[in-house]
Amino acid sequence: MQRRLLPLSQLRAFEAASRHCSFKRAAEELGVTPAAISHQVRELETSLGVALFERRTRKVVPTSAAALLQPVLTQGFDAFADALQALRERAVPASVTLSCTPAFASQWLLPRLADFHATHPDIDLRIHASEALLDLSRGTALAIRYGVGPYPDHEAEELATDRFALVASPRLGLVSVEELEGVRHIEFDWYCPSLGLPTWETWCQAAGCSPAVLGPRLAFSDESHAIQATIAGQGVALLGLTQIRDELERGVLHVPFGPILPGLRYHLLRGRTAEERPEMTRVAAWLREAFATSPLASPVSSS
Repeated sequence: MQRRLLPLSQLRAFEAASRHCSFKRAAEELGVTPAAISHQVRELETSLGVALFERRTRKVVPTSAAALLQPVLTQGFDAFADALQALRERAVPASVTLSCTPAFASQWLLPRLADFHATHPDIDLRIHASEALLDLSRGTALAIRYGVGPYPDHEAEELATDRFALVASPRLGLVSVEELEGVRHIEFDWYCPSLGLPTWETWCQAAGCSPAVLGPRLAFSDESHAIQATIAGQGVALLGLTQIRDELERGVLHVPFGPILPGLRYHLLRGRTAEERPEMTRVAAWLREAFATSPLASPVSSS
């Protein structure tokens, strides 16, 4: 088929519907109605002469033909988006995109943006807050990631090593492990459970007590919500000290007792093939300094 004859709107509707396995969710993504998605998909099926979905009660199931077509389209649309974003970033020479998780953005980065803007007023810093790693191969983009690596196709620089501790609101007045039975212990879903971070079981083992000493469980799907609940005195939480540095310094959270456990490392990532620009170098230097001035993390020495 000639390029000028490609049914782009139909392909876009199909790609979203196939990726979500839902006309409704595809419609929400593209800002149209489910009926419009269904119509576009029908037209594409007619032009191709194959069925792309099995229509079942309250859901659609991609066929083998759809499974063949969808990855190609997804890769192509992603490439379009990346290329357009790279062109937009080049249009603003002093623009840098910084990718990080939503929890890191809200707890560590946002409180420090005023300092960044004061010291680098000419740099347009764009925050990409997502648990998915941004494509760093094109444009001016950096990323902060937490883990042990390795990070294939990226240059990774260690910024700091984290530490974990039981933290609580001073208003709870906790002074001993025995008092934990009377308060809830807070948990949340890690964006990457395979990281192997400290758990309440490992904390209890290090503290020389049984997990039975812990009070009822309070669980959240978001780390930031767990931190806010801890500040509000809803329970105790096992948290990385780097992200709650400001709360500890302000005294709204403290470490009442117990062991300090080793965490993982914060890394600064950049694409191996990405062009190094002065604004990227300046943002990276600011991040190094910001991490190095944190007394609650263990900075990596710059030998």
